[in-house]
Amino acid sequence: MLLFTGIAFIAVAFINYTSAAKSNNNKVADVEGKGFALVELFTSEGCSSCPAADELVAKVEREVGDKPVYILAYHVDYWDRLGWKDTFSNAAYTRRQKQYAGWLNLSQIYTPQIVVNGKTEFVGSQEAALRKAVNAGLQAGGGAQLSLMALRNAGNTATIRYKLEGGAASSSEVLLLALVQKQAVIKVKSGENGGRTLAHTQIVRNLQSLPLSKSDGTTTVSLPAGFDPGNWELIGFVQNTANGAVSGASKTNFK
Repeated sequence: MLLFTGIAFIAVAFINYTSAAKSNNNKVADVEGKGFALVELFTSEGCSSCPAADELVAKVEREVGDKPVYILAYHVDYWDRLGWKDTFSNAAYTRRQKQYAGWLNLSQIYTPQIVVNGKTEFVGSQEAALRKAVNAGLQAGGGAQLSLMALRNAGNTATIRYKLEGGAASSSEVLLLALVQKQAVIKVKSGENGGRTLAHTQIVRNLQSLPLSKSDGTTTVSLPAGFDPGNWELIGFVQNTANGAVSGASKTNFK
């Protein structure tokens, strides 16, 4: 058991609920609407319950096609001391998960956890819950319309242009830009998943926050060495800092 200061955050690995995972009803591909779904998964290579959640979001990612479903996988760092340091872990993602615990009135954080549109959370391996939340987001009324363009510069940076329509810029909202590695395969040598080869999808490698004092603008993001634009994308979303609700999202490739 791991305790964190402030709210009593307890890192708990939930078992995979097979009855939920077997459900294949309400396919995302069949849903129509003007909404969107931002799916945020909190996961770790050190957690034996997490591969099922990683596989589930990869399944949904393949299924959605061109629908406005945006998947982000954050690798938290509180499992790193328990036998295996996650290749992609970042303390910033643990802090983000703690922030959601505050917004959603939770007494603990755990992996795998999924949050959809900043409003609904559940165990990350529950397929029925994920499909229900994604479909509800797609069927909801349209929120703020966010458009993005990523222009790769010489060197390891890119210029990001953003524009927000259908929603006024507000001091209580921020624009978050997630640099996402689409795929990776890692062989885990120790810990709860020791000896397993894990496939990861939609890995957040950097998360940058900007105040929305105006509805359009530009910013710069750093790119990793050896950057291959074919395996990366940028996902942006507008979030209320008072309650965590996400009002709009979009994505772009690097040009």
